[in-house]
Amino acid sequence: MVDNIQILILGLALGGVYALMASGLTLIFGVMGIVNLAHAAFMMIAAFIAFFAFKELGIDPILSIFLTMPAMFVIGLFVYRYIFARSFADPAKRGVMVLMTFAVALVIEGTLGFLFSNIYRSTNPSYASDAVLVGPFYLPSAQLYAMGMSVIILGTLWAFLKFSWTGYAIRATMHNRTAAEVVGVNVDRISMIVFGIGMALAGASGSVLSFVFSFYPSKHWEFVAILLSLVVLGGMGSLLGALIGALSLSVIAAFISANYGPTWSPVSFFLALFLILLIRPQGLLGKKMEL
Repeated sequence: MVDNIQILILGLALGGVYALMASGLTLIFGVMGIVNLAHAAFMMIAAFIAFFAFKELGIDPILSIFLTMPAMFVIGLFVYRYIFARSFADPAKRGVMVLMTFAVALVIEGTLGFLFSNIYRSTNPSYASDAVLVGPFYLPSAQLYAMGMSVIILGTLWAFLKFSWTGYAIRATMHNRTAAEVVGVNVDRISMIVFGIGMALAGASGSVLSFVFSFYPSKHWEFVAILLSLVVLGGMGSLLGALIGALSLSVIAAFISANYGPTWSPVSFFLALFLILLIRPQGLLGKKMEL
């Protein structure tokens, strides 16, 4: 019983981190209707920023969130305006945007590999090797702090979407794009802002990733597969669904890793992706597609 509770604690802690990673991806899909395959590649950019900020300037990777989020937000605005805006304005070209995100991911991977080589890196703050002990249970400090930051950032995102005027416009666009345009929402501007917010969330995820996992430029392909599983299970475009998917799949993966070895842990994500597409393609909380 104690072992099962311990596995549950570790799975939930890691699930909070995955939820932060998936939130930007599902938010962009909810507004723009595209799967951003470059999302994890942008996370790698932020992870390298956090790594060198820690190595050269001594900035704690948690505090580097205040550096990576605005930097990635600006990069997101630039990428949207000069790469995606023209195609997004033409409905006939929106299907091509998924391929464009794939191309962007390859460019980022190649550039990072050229600049920094494909060797494993990670930040090593003092708490990276510590753990919090509560009775017979323990939780690595790195995962605890990462989960705490994820909760704070996701809570701030929820409050922004719930109570700000821009948040109202974003939610209206996610619910019905045409109706939002009819009532005066500038959908192109909202899409650009959402893409920037999605990249800012990728920036926060990269900072957290830098001390929870080891990373290298090509690592983003592993995260793309995991994040797609999370958001498809929860429902593409649903932030609550992404949270539920992240927590549930992370716990399942933790139990599989404990009982069958860490090699089999990723199978739970891929199997969940296969089953949800087969049984309920719209996901748990996603909207059913209509012809």
